[in-house]
Amino acid sequence: MESVLAFVIGVAVIVVGLGLSIGLHEIGHLVPAKLFKVKVTQYMIGFGPTIWSKRKGETEYGVKAIPLGGYISMIGMFPPGKGGVKADSTGFFRGLVQDARDQSAESITPGDEHRAFYRLPVWKRIIVMLGGPVMNLVLAVVLFGVLFMGFGMPQPSTTIGSVSACALPAGSEQQKCGSNDPKAPGAAAGLEPGDRIVSIDGTPITAWTQSTEIIRDHADEPLVFVVERAGAERTVTVTPMLSERYVLDANGEVVVGADGEPETTSAGFVGISPASERVAQSPTAVFTAVGQNITGVAGIVVNLPQRLVDVANAAFGPGERDPNGPISVVGVGRVAGEIATIDTIPVVDKAAGMIGILASLNIALFVFNLIPLLPLDGGHIAGALWEGLRRSWARLFRRPDPGPVDLAKLMPLTMGVVVVLGAMSALLIYADLVKPVSVL
Repeated sequence: MESVLAFVIGVAVIVVGLGLSIGLHEIGHLVPAKLFKVKVTQYMIGFGPTIWSKRKGETEYGVKAIPLGGYISMIGMFPPGKGGVKADSTGFFRGLVQDARDQSAESITPGDEHRAFYRLPVWKRIIVMLGGPVMNLVLAVVLFGVLFMGFGMPQPSTTIGSVSACALPAGSEQQKCGSNDPKAPGAAAGLEPGDRIVSIDGTPITAWTQSTEIIRDHADEPLVFVVERAGAERTVTVTPMLSERYVLDANGEVVVGADGEPETTSAGFVGISPASERVAQSPTAVFTAVGQNITGVAGIVVNLPQRLVDVANAAFGPGERDPNGPISVVGVGRVAGEIATIDTIPVVDKAAGMIGILASLNIALFVFNLIPLLPLDGGHIAGALWEGLRRSWARLFRRPDPGPVDLAKLMPLTMGVVVVLGAMSALLIYADLVKPVSVL
């Protein structure tokens, strides 16, 4: 029962956090729009039927039933057709274009013509549409700041976290010690979990990697360990045994050979592993993490077609999901719920995990919304940039002003994008239900 409650709490934290992220994204649009005197008629979180709303001034603020996004309604999103005359609406696609123009025109009440969005200068339109993604970027920086500088990142300490009872070969799948397995040197010498290594053979130990290097280089040689236990220092003599161990790189990761198999080498082995401790990071680490996340999400977006094929193959076939591939909001909620149910990690690590998920979600919202396709923010930004380029070109060659770019002409493409996004969401949700990415 407790695990179920923890799972629900984990999901609820992400749902609320995502709702706040979406709400602040829309505020990122709302504030500059109002500063530039654009008339905003609605500020809504979610889609579908309205479950609560309140009007303040000329804007209706509310929450809708499906919490999968949000929007603000600004009057005059699209300019009228050339000359203000209706185009021939014969045909489905032409009808879409004209419907967009008509709805834009109908949103403009008499006397508010000068407050239409399309009448803003190009740079102001860009600021309004960039406001949402930039708000998500700011949120991500704040959340990563809390995570890296507040909670700190787990790093190996100089305290022993576990002591192996026996020595097993590298890569062994054996889980328990057998009667014929040799006793690990650390356990044989009396080292215990919680011991803090002060020095080895007179060398002060300030980082776990120091102890690892000394142990690996001194197989079959007695080493004098000075450890702190229960506030008092003790001296223990440990003789590392020669054993096949994995080759580690500078970051402590296992080196993989050209054949795809982990590389091993003969090295000293004691059978101890470090406890981790959270160490506060510098602001530089925060911005590095933000940059790495942006690059990672951008890579997923660029390779999205192949990624979705892989997801489909896993969902409808025997393959496994890529843990670094795209997942839906359902999948994110499930991961958060699983983190909340892990009883082997402290509450602070669970809280840090939730913050990390929300920070990554805001990076995803930032990158995804900058894709230069309508109805995403990036589509409006691209349209404004194209308009600015055309007008600058016309001024340079002393040609007539070409006027605003008619983005309504892109409504057929916009509908296609909506259909694709809907299909993608449905596939990811299905995959997250039948073959979810798990952290357990």
